[in-house]
Amino acid sequence: MKLKAPIIIEVIFLLIGFLIYFISGNDFYIYNFVYIGTALAIGIGLLSNGYRYGRNVVMIGIGCYILIFLGIINHENMLMSGFWYYLFLGVFEAAVIHFLVAKIIGPFLFGRGWCGYACWTAMILDLLPYKVPQSPRKNFGYVRYVLFIAILFFVSGLFILNVSNLESIIYYTFIVGNVIYYVLGISLAFILKDNRAFCKYICPITVFLKPTSYFSLLRVTVEEDKCISCDKCLKNCPMDVDMLNNSRKRENGTECILCMECVRNCPSNALDL
Repeated sequence: MKLKAPIIIEVIFLLIGFLIYFISGNDFYIYNFVYIGTALAIGIGLLSNGYRYGRNVVMIGIGCYILIFLGIINHENMLMSGFWYYLFLGVFEAAVIHFLVAKIIGPFLFGRGWCGYACWTAMILDLLPYKVPQSPRKNFGYVRYVLFIAILFFVSGLFILNVSNLESIIYYTFIVGNVIYYVLGISLAFILKDNRAFCKYICPITVFLKPTSYFSLLRVTVEEDKCISCDKCLKNCPMDVDMLNNSRKRENGTECILCMECVRNCPSNALDL
């Protein structure tokens, strides 16, 4: 994995950047995707060489770039509300491209790698004290679907009612939405003693991510002849994925964020990407 996965990630994002440049004529996308692809490749490379916090560094680098530079400074709503907004406008840029690459088509290649390496909400949640879940899996994941529909209806309603100052409303929706996500995410982490509780039960992005992540090219698998059944991979997985099962139907298999905690904690090197 030490070279294979980082090279694949770098090449994929380089190709994406040039493809969108040729479609749009905007060379910004070359720099954008080269930066993100390089950051992701470095993060995976650091992890494969034993740097435990390499992923956190990359998450902060990419997360702050999207949140602060693209979002706050350049007034691009990069949340789901922004995706629907630009999509309804017929504008192929900003959040539409972001969602297509990271959350709709991209997961066919790298699963939920976005959640593990680039999410600006999770970059804060992963710094909280409950990296290993300390409570059983809950059954209110349906909340994500309710929120998904609510956001769609909200943005649709703005267009149907022909609300004025729509661009400003969408920008402030981005600001308020992020505040709500951080408050909910941090609160749930402490209530359920699970840093990734928000990702498991609330985040509406997973409605897009789960179906395509099932077919992910990059995925952690186990060499059964090396496995000593210590279950350390299961105990240290923040997303409760059954890493001892190579089937795509494994429990919570579509929620693997490629954090590599299972690989790092495996004493027999039975797991790899």
